[in-house]
Amino acid sequence: MQTMTDTASDTDAAWHDVGEPDDFPDGAVWPVIAGGMAIAVFRQGDSLHALHDLCTHGNARLSDGYIENGCVECPLHQGLFDICTGETRGGPVTEAVRSFPVQVRAGRVEVSVQRKA
Repeated sequence: MQTMTDTASDTDAAWHDVGEPDDFPDGAVWPVIAGGMAIAVFRQGDSLHALHDLCTHGNARLSDGYIENGCVECPLHQGLFDICTGETRGGPVTEAVRSFPVQVRAGRVEVSVQRKA
């Protein structure tokens, strides 16, 4: 799986181009870098969702996880996160993973990433 690279600079708005809609297969997860942050982009039908690409329970990339029933399963300890909200759906995880807004503008997928203060 190839990682897409962010083309926005630090002075650009919060929206970061991460590819074309066809770059993200339905029912799959794809790792990208947006605003210098590792992001996992998920596609469910016509909907795109983005989560921080790091499990809150262990040092594992969610983009290496399994997708089922609207959740991503962490490949390390099998914790479940809702791909739309980042909320936990099954242990051992107890802390939600950060989610990010996604939009398609001018045929490009953009993720809004603002670092927490």
